[in-house]
Amino acid sequence: QVQVEESGGGSVQAGGSLKLSCAASGYNFNTCMGWFRQAPGKEREGVASIGLLGTVVYTLSVKGRFTISRGSAKNTLYLSMNVLKPEDTGTYFCAAGRRMCSSYEDVQAFLYDNETKDWGQGTQVNVSS
Repeated sequence: QVQVEESGGGSVQAGGSLKLSCAASGYNFNTCMGWFRQAPGKEREGVASIGLLGTVVYTLSVKGRFTISRGSAKNTLYLSMNVLKPEDTGTYFCAAGRRMCSSYEDVQAFLYDNETKDWGQGTQVNVSS
């Protein structure tokens, strides 16, 4: 059974930084992993995704500010968030895919398409102005 667990959320002022962590177990390490977020009253959106070979895709609003990375053990995922803005506020979810993920198209599809994923419970990020 796949288990996904996030940690590292918190409250910061605009311009600050946070680093989220995710630990996954019981899944195939050859899949994509990624971060998604949901702001109050809005639908969940993709933030960043990473493939087996390190290919990454970011949503436009976080490019240059956020960095997604995978641990050496491949079952850990990180999101370093810098120059945080109030619009980054929301619940951040870690997700692991269920199919092979190697090409740029795979990583992009994981972030934007509605394919089956295993989700964590989420961690809250609050950015005040």
